[in-house]
Amino acid sequence: MPDSPRLLKLRAMLDAEPGDSFCLYAIAQECTRLDRHAEAIDWFDRTIAADPRHAYARFHKARLLERLGRAADARRELELGLAAARASGDEKAANEIAGALAAMPA
Repeated sequence: MPDSPRLLKLRAMLDAEPGDSFCLYAIAQECTRLDRHAEAIDWFDRTIAADPRHAYARFHKARLLERLGRAADARRELELGLAAARASGDEKAANEIAGALAAMPA
């Protein structure tokens, strides 16, 4: 599947700032939107490597993993995302992630 214009722009931005967690995260989100799931997971992982406290990267990676039937992996990402959100003092992210964890089947 060819890259979308948005993905091409994001990759050009990333070329200019290779460690930019915003660009890495945006690329992961765009790959998710394009149903390029394996790529999206890789980009979420790259985002987390660049910024371990990026709670939303873990949150959205978990949502994708859950859609792919990988509930245990999704739960683990949510737990790590919750810890990251709490460590960074991001109450909004912590509340969203805690809610997603509570909504997951046991």
